[in-house]
Amino acid sequence: MCASKLPYKLCVMVYCLLFLLTASGPYKATAQPGNRIKEQFRVIAFFTGKQDQAHISFDHEANRWLHALSLKHNFQFDSTTDWSLLNTENLKRYQLVIFLDTRPEDEDQRKAFENYMLTGGAWIGFHFSGFALTPSDVPQNWDWYHNNFLGSGQYVSNTWRPTSATLNIKKNTPFTKGLPLQLKTSPNEWYRWEHDLRNNPDIEILASIDSSSFPLGTGPKQHEIWHQGYYPVVWTNTKFHMIYFNMGHNDIDYENRTNKDLSLTFGNKFQDRFVENAILYMGGGKQQLRVVSR
Repeated sequence: MCASKLPYKLCVMVYCLLFLLTASGPYKATAQPGNRIKEQFRVIAFFTGKQDQAHISFDHEANRWLHALSLKHNFQFDSTTDWSLLNTENLKRYQLVIFLDTRPEDEDQRKAFENYMLTGGAWIGFHFSGFALTPSDVPQNWDWYHNNFLGSGQYVSNTWRPTSATLNIKKNTPFTKGLPLQLKTSPNEWYRWEHDLRNNPDIEILASIDSSSFPLGTGPKQHEIWHQGYYPVVWTNTKFHMIYFNMGHNDIDYENRTNKDLSLTFGNKFQDRFVENAILYMGGGKQQLRVVSR
C-alpha cells in the first residue's frame, strides 16, 4: 500500500491499524460501546494463557472470534487475565461469563462465581476449564464446581494427537438450533471423565462422539487412541444457565519445536454456530431465569 502515492504518515497509520486488527495477543475490554447502539448484553471472558501453547493458541483465537461476534450481534465483550475481577460486584455488570482455559483458584473468586451462578448468572466453559486431577498442578479441590456444577468429576484421560470427530447432536434445544444431527468438529484433544453423565438427571448431554469416529487419536501411545465407548463432549446442567464445550485445544507443531498452529478451533461452520447459539441464548436473557436455592 505504501508503494502508492499515499503520504508516509498515513501509511504508518494504516499499518498500525492492520496490526491491531490481526494481532494474536490477548484482549482486555476488547469491545467498548463507544458510539455504538446500546449493547444487547454484556459478556466477560477470563483466561490465564500461561501453560501449554495449544491452550494459549485457543485463547488468542477465541478472543478474536468472540470480539467479531460481539460486533455482529451488538453485545459488549470484555476479556481479561485478571481473575480478581471475578468478584460479586463486577459480575453484576455481566449477563454471561466465559472461562476460556482455566478456573479460579482463589477461594473468594470461587465463592463469587458460585453465588453468581446460583442467582441466575450464565456461564460457558471450554476444554481445560473443566480439568481437575489429583495429584496434579490442578487438583480436584472444588467439589461444587466439578461434581455439582459440571457433574463430570475429575479428568481421567485424553486422546492424542488432536483429531476431528463426528458428533451426535441432540435436536430441539436452544443450543443446537440450526445444527445437523451430526457434525464434524475441528481437531481437538478429547477428554474422558470420572463420572458417567448419563446417570445424572440434571445433566442434558447435547453432543457425544459418534462411533464412526473410532479409532479416535493417532498416538503414538496406544492408550491415547480410543477404539470404543461413550464420550459426551458438550452438555448443560439444567439446574443452571451453563454449557460446557470440551473443544478448545488446537494442534501445535511440538515435534519440530516451531510451536506453530497446525489447526484452529473456530472457522468450522456448525461448530461455530453451536457456540454462537449458546452465547445468544444465555447472554441475551431470552430464557426464563431460574434462581437455584442453596
